[in-house]
Amino acid sequence: MSGPGAGAEEQGKPPPDLRLVGPALVVWTTTAVVLGAGPGAVLRVVAGVAAVVCGAVLLLWSGRRSRGRQLAGLLLSVGAAALAATLATADLHRGPLPGLARRQAVVEARLTVTRDPREGAGGGAAPYVVVRATVDQVEGMSVRTPVTVLAEGAEAGRWLALLPSTRLAVSGRLRPVEGGDVAALLVVRGPPQVVTGPDTVQRAAGALRAGLRSAVRPLEPDPRALLPGLVVGDTSAVPPDLDEAFKATDLAHITAVSGANLSIILVLLVGAAARARTVERGGLAARVGLPLRVTAGGGAALTVGFVILCRPDPSVLRAAGTGLIMLLALATGRRAAPLAALAGATLLLMLVDPWLALSYGFALSAMATAGLLTLGPRWAEALTRRGWPGWAAEALACAAAAQVLCGPLLVVKAARVSLVAIPCNLLAEAAVAPATLLGFAALAAAPVSMAVAEFLAWLASFPTDWIIALARFAADLPGAEVAWPGGWGGAVLLAAVSCAAVACLPVLRHPAVAVLLALSLLAVLLRPAPLTRLVTGWPPDHWRVVMCSVGQGDAEVVSAGPGSALVIDAGPDPHAVNRCLRSLGVVRIPLLLLTHDHADHVEGLPGVLHDRQVGAIETTPSQDPPAEWARIRRWAGQARVPLLTAAPGESRGLGELHWQVLWPDGPLDSAVRGPNNASVALLVTAPGLRMAFLGDLEPPAQSRLMEHLDAYPGLRHLDVLKVAHHGSAKQDPDLIRALAPRLALISCGAGNTYGHPAPVTLALLRSLGATVLRTDLQGDLAVLDAGGRLSVATHER
Repeated sequence: MSGPGAGAEEQGKPPPDLRLVGPALVVWTTTAVVLGAGPGAVLRVVAGVAAVVCGAVLLLWSGRRSRGRQLAGLLLSVGAAALAATLATADLHRGPLPGLARRQAVVEARLTVTRDPREGAGGGAAPYVVVRATVDQVEGMSVRTPVTVLAEGAEAGRWLALLPSTRLAVSGRLRPVEGGDVAALLVVRGPPQVVTGPDTVQRAAGALRAGLRSAVRPLEPDPRALLPGLVVGDTSAVPPDLDEAFKATDLAHITAVSGANLSIILVLLVGAAARARTVERGGLAARVGLPLRVTAGGGAALTVGFVILCRPDPSVLRAAGTGLIMLLALATGRRAAPLAALAGATLLLMLVDPWLALSYGFALSAMATAGLLTLGPRWAEALTRRGWPGWAAEALACAAAAQVLCGPLLVVKAARVSLVAIPCNLLAEAAVAPATLLGFAALAAAPVSMAVAEFLAWLASFPTDWIIALARFAADLPGAEVAWPGGWGGAVLLAAVSCAAVACLPVLRHPAVAVLLALSLLAVLLRPAPLTRLVTGWPPDHWRVVMCSVGQGDAEVVSAGPGSALVIDAGPDPHAVNRCLRSLGVVRIPLLLLTHDHADHVEGLPGVLHDRQVGAIETTPSQDPPAEWARIRRWAGQARVPLLTAAPGESRGLGELHWQVLWPDGPLDSAVRGPNNASVALLVTAPGLRMAFLGDLEPPAQSRLMEHLDAYPGLRHLDVLKVAHHGSAKQDPDLIRALAPRLALISCGAGNTYGHPAPVTLALLRSLGATVLRTDLQGDLAVLDAGGRLSVATHER
């Protein structure tokens, strides 16, 4: 509805309507400040009312003076935003539920589901389901308090079938939460007890979504997972490695339904907004002869249906609000003003749902749209003047404008910058529209004929496959993304760099400069090994073992010759471990050992398997937790890699590299319970080097391991020790004293909430003369052996 082109009637190019931009920004800022200010609702109400009164007085005093009216409007916006935000936070503190949550009381409650349930598992926990809901009754009192329901247990999966508007009777324990837009966390076990099923509208929307899932079932795994997300926002089946590829290329907005999808559908119905009131207007409505007001009404109904079907996510709400305002202008004969529509939609949505002011997705959607409406047309005109075809100039300008405005926000959340984002978005855009339209056609056909729906889904899989192949190819480029300072400081820095880059663009008119820049960018993207080593010094020569910096998790690489390695654990992030292995030039992994099945050691498995020859995956005999073990089985099966189980006393070798399984020494008894104590512990030896990898063993298992020291004399006075459990305080001092390592390597995430590594563990290691190195402080850690002399190189990412 809001393309950058100008209509035939607007050859004079009137200036953009900025009257609502100021109030929208003021409302957004005020709402964010009030919501982030913590408790103090009374003071915020007083401040809001005072601002409204001041604004009203100033409005009356200023009369017809435009500046006075503008200032009055801004003050009114401040007051309205403060009042709306205060009322929103008041809902979280009203009634008995917050007090019950502070006491962690067990309650019987009636509640209404407000959003689709989602499945999750992390940190080695059992699978669970998260459901957003509103408590209608608790302790016999009628309330209306938003909560998050956490369903645990063997029957948690039954919660995934619930639809919004379903009413439930539950029994569970309340827990307090800090911040956010809910009053408490309600932890329940067992299946849901449905009191009233979903209403007719939600039942119909749920049936359509289920029909699309059925229609895509015959497709290959990747398009089967992505197409429902592209069409209706159902991303439950998107695999982690594909999700990481979309994040690395800044195509993540494609993995979930966005405002662009609504724009595509409205353009199909109404035609381009710039030509909506001309005889050349397009769209299906014009072809069947519908008048403008009827067309606008049909577009409004379609927009409401789209929000219900695709769920009121922030980007969908932003697109719906903007579209409805544009349709209102169409129906009343007013000039289309896309920027004013965006500002008006933002202002109204913030007042209706103040929590959108803190929504990362809403901010990205609004900034991307602002880029398309402000910078996009100007850059497109500049490219056209330099001889670019109109379609190419508009496509490139829009992709670049959206990326320039969204880039600083992306840096706030993830401290990195994608170097392939603009070309990837440019190339993917051509496939988004056909995939979306064919996907919606399959969704509409499913209730009538599943065969037709499956055929349409098969057609939609071709553009979807193009998007997937593009994301995977670009993400696999060694220089697809670069580290960048995070937080708001990094955002300001990136904004300054972007402005400087735009200012320097005229220099590219010189062919020599353009060629040099293109070659430099190509070198950064491909990162040929000789050039990378020359510039960064990584990987160092003669490296023997590398502890990869993968965040709060473990991933170690032991060299077994050029391009070959024994890999121990995969970390929590497929992208991080893949990047580490790629930087080391590892293409063959005869054995991948997963010490135990916690997520921080195994969730990166798809990254290890990606484009590498993996001979086998070996795991602990304890298949706990079951959810992670199921993922390991699925990933190994998809890659056709055999699964082995570590045997007590097992001994293997690979050239001059040898390793022995120290633990488990047999079936685990009640004294050494839990997945951590089931970790496979290894003694790895190579010429002149002895190393021990202890997984996440805790004191009960470590004490038992002490009993085997006489059987493994190579364990005493180690060269390298991978400290157990990220250096936590749960260590057996006697074992560490017996091992007496020269180097102690600790893998942990920067700023982790577990307190890893523990000061007592660091003090013990240093008291034994060990050199302690940590991934949270020094990045990747490489142990080198140059002529029999042990040394360490580090590489920050």
